Amino acid sequence: MRFQDAARDGRAIVYAGIQADPLVRRVATQLADASASQCVMARAVMNGETTDPAAWRATFPTLFGSSVAAGPERARSEDLLAASLAVADRGEQVRSQFRGAIVEEATAILLARRAGDAAIRRERRILFDGVRAEIHPYDVTVEREGGAEAYDCKWGARGINDDVLHQLDDARSHAADEDERLHVALVVFDAQRSCDVRLDRLNAPRAGTTIIPLESLDRLAEGAP
Repeated sequence: MRFQDAARDGRAIVYAGIQADPLVRRVATQLADASASQCVMARAVMNGETTDPAAWRATFPTLFGSSVAAGPERARSEDLLAASLAVADRGEQVRSQFRGAIVEEATAILLARRAGDAAIRRERRILFDGVRAEIHPYDVTVEREGGAEAYDCKWGARGINDDVLHQLDDARSHAADEDERLHVALVVFDAQRSCDVRLDRLNAPRAGTTIIPLESLDRLAEGAP
């Protein structure tokens, strides 16, 4: 098993520009320290239904209501709201690309807290002897001896499909054939219930794939899977 950088085609070059935008890092860093409720709020705001901050404060009274005392958590909610509104202000097509890049960046930030920055790579393919290489790269990988990990990242549960699940499971099984350990996971910035509903409609194997929904992002920074 070995890792390889993805091809730098036109799409990758354009997307790299989005990944490098300071707003992506700003939002991802805030999400990495956010509570589950704050993540739910950020997802709703970044979907772009309205860019009126007062409307969002009224929608999430547990984060912004009059009963919420001023302090670090209230300030964190306000900062995340402002950053999420900046994403929502982008046009529909650009906003969609930003959201995907933000989920990937937050995943990388959280994984680095556990595995260290040097082990985290982006947009990498995984190659196996005698197996045709997949064109699609993995969004985030943890590359270290005896404990490699591969992650695909999705903004919403609708991004989960049989092809994605097959690719993750195939990589895990090919690694096992080479007596290598490869943990595979799908990070979905959506509610657990939405993920469960989507998964119930699919047929691809997923017993060996960890699904990490919005409520459980902090698992990425915890002990080795």
